[in-house]
Amino acid sequence: MSMPADQMELREEDIRAHYDAALSMLEGIDHTPRIAKPKDTVEPAKSTGLGTRRRFRSTTPGLVTRSTARPEGVRLIARIEGADGGDALITPVQASVLQGLRRALAIALAVGDKFADMTGLVELKKANLEGRLPDNRRGEFTELLGAEALATLSVFANATGFLLGDQASERTVQIGAVEEILTDNAPLALQGALWELDQEIAVFVDSHDKLAPTVLAFAEQLSEKVALRAQSAPRTQAFEAARWRVEADDFTIQGVTPSRKGRGSTLTMQFKKPNEVVGNHIAKYQSMKLAKMLMAYDFTRKLNPFAELGGFIFTFMGDGAPGTGKTTLIQMMAGLINDYCADVGYPFRYQNFSIDQIDSYQGKSGQNAKTFVQNVLDPSVIGFGTIDDIDQIAGKRGDRQSSSGQQEVTAVFMEAFAGANTVVRGNCTFGMFSNFPENVDDALRQRAGARFLVDGPQSRDDYIDILALLLGKNHDIPLGAHDLYAAQQIKRAVAASFEKHERPQEEGLLRVWSQTEAKIGKLDTIAKLGTYLKGIQQADERFTGRAIKNITDAVKVRAMDFELPDEWMAQPDLFLFKSYDEKMAMLRDMMQPITVDMVIQEINRYADSEFRYADKSDEVAVDNMVREMERTAAARKRFEGGKN
Repeated sequence: MSMPADQMELREEDIRAHYDAALSMLEGIDHTPRIAKPKDTVEPAKSTGLGTRRRFRSTTPGLVTRSTARPEGVRLIARIEGADGGDALITPVQASVLQGLRRALAIALAVGDKFADMTGLVELKKANLEGRLPDNRRGEFTELLGAEALATLSVFANATGFLLGDQASERTVQIGAVEEILTDNAPLALQGALWELDQEIAVFVDSHDKLAPTVLAFAEQLSEKVALRAQSAPRTQAFEAARWRVEADDFTIQGVTPSRKGRGSTLTMQFKKPNEVVGNHIAKYQSMKLAKMLMAYDFTRKLNPFAELGGFIFTFMGDGAPGTGKTTLIQMMAGLINDYCADVGYPFRYQNFSIDQIDSYQGKSGQNAKTFVQNVLDPSVIGFGTIDDIDQIAGKRGDRQSSSGQQEVTAVFMEAFAGANTVVRGNCTFGMFSNFPENVDDALRQRAGARFLVDGPQSRDDYIDILALLLGKNHDIPLGAHDLYAAQQIKRAVAASFEKHERPQEEGLLRVWSQTEAKIGKLDTIAKLGTYLKGIQQADERFTGRAIKNITDAVKVRAMDFELPDEWMAQPDLFLFKSYDEKMAMLRDMMQPITVDMVIQEINRYADSEFRYADKSDEVAVDNMVREMERTAAARKRFEGGKN
């Protein structure tokens, strides 16, 4: 395979030349921690058949690493081999972790050599070893050693996460921040990292299934910490600008940017079929469309034609009363994407952010939210992220009842969903679900580009259908005069649902509509529609420019109001495996022009939801004030009665 012009090959022989040094570090090193405090003092048991471990001795010329303090021995191989309860034979996971760590260390050391060659550090090391390093270059020498250390640590962390990507599972381990980041020189930096990894394994790996998640969590934290340090460190430009490729591993090194392996997650969710979702017609229809939209993502271009055309739903809010089917909708959409990806061999990653990830430690909740977002955004997978009960997870800014952890999560989601650095590639979508969306911060709620009203069964036919569905087949009760599931025919049901929004549904918005029509007549021009929007803004000051963008995005989705044919999913050569430009041309041919009716319906659909949220919020506030007044009155009455 030809290599891009801006990439340099990291030769296999250069990597394997460091295998002995890497193995020596894993077998045993002496390291005295400088920054981090020891978490565990238990010595790893020596496994059967292993002799005395060799201590790692730096082979880098020109460096002398001395320590006058008592060192703590680190025997990482023994630690990992002892992580399965003392079994004499190592497991496949243990073997994979050890192989991955050795390979990652060797790649890191090879990149360190390349960096030293590029920057002239090799000559400075030689001059230092021979005692002829000029005084006026000692500062440069120290800075280059620090830059090499950061480059080596970054590559080690990224290579470890990449090479062990296949060992990832639904189990995660929260290890906290990595602290032992040393920048004296590359060997000492790696020793510090291995010392801390040994500490994490000793503390967190109490069963064999936690080994790989712990190592992966450590690699992620180390990568993030090194990237932060590199932002302000001198002499790192050469590493940031260079790109290396390890052909054997399909691994690309691009500065401190993590190189992720496209891997999905194994789901244990109970999926639902579309016919098992009764009611919720628009929400179900848009979810089905969105599942197929995601499949149009081009892994080579790292972009989805729908995202370029403006018809992609990056974030959406699903709201409704308890028991109306939000969980069922999630199960249906995740099941559709999972099946589509399985059919064509795409990696699919589903993650849910729950209330369990709100932590009492300062900064930890925000870190959990950031990790969740990054995992779903990963451009090497098709991603679906859900935030159920977001009103409990993300706090309103300025709300005294919101914890600091909830405030951290709100800040992370706001930046991720519509921040200055947000890039919508079209490979993933985020769904926020709530029974009480009025309790979600206004700015965060408005970052939901689409609104899915999950109102459950509504008509008589809906209730008959859901009863028949949930009863199952273990009965002989006659159906009666009813065409089973006819009301759930998606095209007919969706058309009726959209037509319902030709006029507003909420009383407050209906007043604005009536007043606007009375003044300027039928809303059939852009100027008249803009006047209607201004009237909405005067009635609700939260109706800002972001709301207009969300409405126009929804209109563009309507302009692509077609469902990708099922045969395109079953036979990927018809569409999914075509080039990006071919897919773009096919989608353009299927688009329909935007109409006034589409715009009016989407304005009313969006504004109805905002007025509904505002009314509920005001009602809740009034109820709370009444409750407080009643308590105050009862307290006064009891107090006065006690005095008498």
